[in-house]
Amino acid sequence: MPLLVMKFGGTSVADLSRIANAAKKVQAEVARGYDVIVIVSAMSGETNKMVGYVEGTSKLYDAREYDAVVSSGENVTAGLMALRLQEMDIPARSWQGWQVPINTTSAHGSARFIDIPRANIDAKFAEGFKVAVVAGFQGLSAEGRITTLGRGGSDTTAVAFAAAFGAERCDIYTDVDGVYTTDPRIASKARKLDRIAFEEMLELASLGAKVLQTRSVELAMRYKVRLRVLSSFEDTDENSGTLVCDEDEIMESKVVSGVAYSRDEAKMTLVTVEDRPGVASAIFGPLADAGVNVDMIVQNISEKNYGTHTGAVTDMTFSVPVNQVARAQKAMEEARAAGIIMYDELISDTDVAKVSVVGIGMRSQVGVAARMFKALAAENINIKVIATSEIKISVLIDRKYMELAVQALHDCFELDKA
Repeated sequence: MPLLVMKFGGTSVADLSRIANAAKKVQAEVARGYDVIVIVSAMSGETNKMVGYVEGTSKLYDAREYDAVVSSGENVTAGLMALRLQEMDIPARSWQGWQVPINTTSAHGSARFIDIPRANIDAKFAEGFKVAVVAGFQGLSAEGRITTLGRGGSDTTAVAFAAAFGAERCDIYTDVDGVYTTDPRIASKARKLDRIAFEEMLELASLGAKVLQTRSVELAMRYKVRLRVLSSFEDTDENSGTLVCDEDEIMESKVVSGVAYSRDEAKMTLVTVEDRPGVASAIFGPLADAGVNVDMIVQNISEKNYGTHTGAVTDMTFSVPVNQVARAQKAMEEARAAGIIMYDELISDTDVAKVSVVGIGMRSQVGVAARMFKALAAENINIKVIATSEIKISVLIDRKYMELAVQALHDCFELDKA
């Protein structure tokens, strides 16, 4: 039988009525002739509740026990979904991660997949079962302990199952009806995309779009798993939602497919750093060791006195998530105290945002950056930092101009038009 993977997020299974609604969508696919693997998240808010329980019990908690507690929400949802399907006369059973088993690394809280053996679930399908309901977000370490995959891990679970079982498609049901050219709450002209390439979706996800978890898109691109993003709360058919697929499945791409933004960014500048071989390693090594996620990097070189040394010096600017500024400052102060790096001053600007345009059409078009910068200049928006890749241009700007910039760029590249 053809096989389909369907994933339902926390808002889609938030209570018994929504679980029943999701079960009807599974029933419709079974009626079309599919065997179905359903991946479920915990009910909306349950994981946060479990995290609160752990932190309220132990500040320096054992990560293994943390995973045992926070993974429990998915187990509840899986059992309830299986029960609902059984009430609808659909042969179904639930599976926890260890029962499949979903084999992962032992990195508790951020485990990665090793493999998903098919034998146990295939045997149940062979017996006549039509649906396997699997708890997302969790797995099993080599030591026999429950692991979790990090926030958004149920998306990654769904893609991994689709790859392991050769599914025809992986449908991600959420609270939006697809992937839009930008956030409709900011740009009223935002348009739902019928299709988007893996690379574009990966960039949008990493740049702040919350529709899909970044690791799930990476996995889908690697194994060519066709993803479909669609709403749990609307009637759907085979043409609903947005298909995330290989570039070859898209007839002709627009130069820019979407505008993404990240509101909580910070710009940090090390002033007067000696310009010598190894200086970048001396800066970004300690930041990496401290767990700071550095994004955009700009280096300016000038000639001036550096203490008692006259020679080339540089100012090094980089962006980090705003909630990692204190950690970055501490890492740099400790590196200076240890003599690893010398600088005159560390300046932090915590009132910036990142706005990006993304599109595989940029590969074959010139002048995209010029159009983008002209549109921002027309709105009197100053650019602080620029970073580019083959299919992306990102800028840091003052946060107060973020929404204006998104609207201006959406209009500039006429993303409201198909």
